Amino acid sequence: MIPNGSIAVEAEYTEQIIPDYKGNPFIESLPNLLSAQEAIERLTFYPEFNKSERLLDSHYRIHMVDRLFQVFQPLPMSIELERKISRAIRQGYLSRNPFSSKLAQGFYREYHENISNLINNKDFYSTSLGFSLIGISGLGKTSSLNRVLTLYPQIIVHSEYQEIPFSMYQVVYLKLECPHDGSIKGLLYEFFAEIDRLLGTNYHEKVMRTRPTVDVMMTVMNQVVRNCALGILVIDEIQHLSMAKSGGSEKMLSFFVNLVNNVGVPVILVGTPKAIKVLQGDFRQARRGSGLGGDMVCDRIQRDGVWDLLVDSIWHYQWMRKETLLTPEISNVLYEETQGIPDLLKKVYAIAQAHAISTGKEEITPQIIKKVAKENLKLIQPMITALKTNNLREIIKYEDIYMADIDYTDYLTRTRESINLDLRAKEIKKEQKKLRQEGSIGVKKEALIKLVELGVDIKNAQKIVDTMFSKNQDLGADDMVKGVIEQLKDEEVGGIGKKGTGKMEERESGRNAVHSSDIRTVIEQGKKDNKSAYEAIKESGYIVSFKDDIFAKGVI
Repeated sequence: MIPNGSIAVEAEYTEQIIPDYKGNPFIESLPNLLSAQEAIERLTFYPEFNKSERLLDSHYRIHMVDRLFQVFQPLPMSIELERKISRAIRQGYLSRNPFSSKLAQGFYREYHENISNLINNKDFYSTSLGFSLIGISGLGKTSSLNRVLTLYPQIIVHSEYQEIPFSMYQVVYLKLECPHDGSIKGLLYEFFAEIDRLLGTNYHEKVMRTRPTVDVMMTVMNQVVRNCALGILVIDEIQHLSMAKSGGSEKMLSFFVNLVNNVGVPVILVGTPKAIKVLQGDFRQARRGSGLGGDMVCDRIQRDGVWDLLVDSIWHYQWMRKETLLTPEISNVLYEETQGIPDLLKKVYAIAQAHAISTGKEEITPQIIKKVAKENLKLIQPMITALKTNNLREIIKYEDIYMADIDYTDYLTRTRESINLDLRAKEIKKEQKKLRQEGSIGVKKEALIKLVELGVDIKNAQKIVDTMFSKNQDLGADDMVKGVIEQLKDEEVGGIGKKGTGKMEERESGRNAVHSSDIRTVIEQGKKDNKSAYEAIKESGYIVSFKDDIFAKGVI
């Protein structure tokens, strides 16, 4: 634990398979390299869900709908991003091995030379690999980035390496947001504040007190980066550089080039298509990103297997009383109203559920999806319409979605070929099966409680419920209660016939006569009145008193 409360981990060094990475404590203390399947398993997140939650009152369920936004389904962009960041961090540390003389030389040079000389320095060769990530708004760039970064501890504490004293804090990654005015000074202030937050230092206070020039602040930043062995620097919302005053964006990009080429820190620039014009030029030419396969430029999702996977990953989360099956029609309507933008997909799906719950419809229809999209996404309707109609003249008006003059086809093709969609589909099915099993415990438990309330023998009920659920895992608690009661009635009637007591006519009349108070009649009447089997039986007075300690006694 760092003095200011930040969480750090003690360095544990792992023998490296790749020869280049051996003997470097900064690399050996990182988590193991992940295969594609391992990355998928680590990145995927499905929050808990229990079907019994659908039985709660509407004002509770509407709040639960927000759980949808916790779902994280890795897409090709996420997997490729994990690979690039994994390589970038390690490559950046190659030239900064703390047991190499080059590191000490770098400190000396930083101290005695100013920033302009460093930018033009030809003697230092960096192995650092930076790249830029460009994608339309709502694609999930930031969420994917944050998810990938959580695979790494942010701070690693070193004390001894190979029986040699080695006391140092290693900051594996630092993520900053480009200031809205695109100013270098604003970004530098944010950098020092974030370092202080992580390590308990007071750089920000010193900088604010002395009010140094931007060049001096850059020099100090370079020294701090070396001191804390920063693994990777991420600058989000880089499109804000377009707001910088004349010459400001060029100066900041030159500064990033210095970090990559002279300090050896990989820099990832993240932004919308609006940032493309800013990034074209010096940074693209100077950074050594080609070794990672170039920049990542991602457009909206097409109506293909990736889209199907994305919809499947969230469709299981339904809090309406009536479960809605995913049909091709619904999937197509969702695509039309969101145009393959993941953030909009979750929003439309969540709003549609909230609408269905609050209006009492309790199911999603294509008409509801269209209605809520039209009424709740008014501000972006012009953009969606432009994308629907592929109206280039209109699309150009919106810089956050217009992918201009970029040949990203090859990249997307390579990505889709390198990521096995079937593998990810299997993972999601595995998780959904797990969720269904977890949810089934609650559903079966609820059904048994209601059956006990009805006076049904718990052992008989348990057997029938288990059999029913093994045949159909989508059954709700009320369906199980109804099924158990009907089966017990049939067994009771059949038993009378086998015993042969009474006249045949009496048996037939007893078998066919249906009294208004018969439980089957009550259930059927309740169905007509839009009541569940349990509600109808309860209102008819069939329910006996229920002892709260039934579970404590181990009956269930």
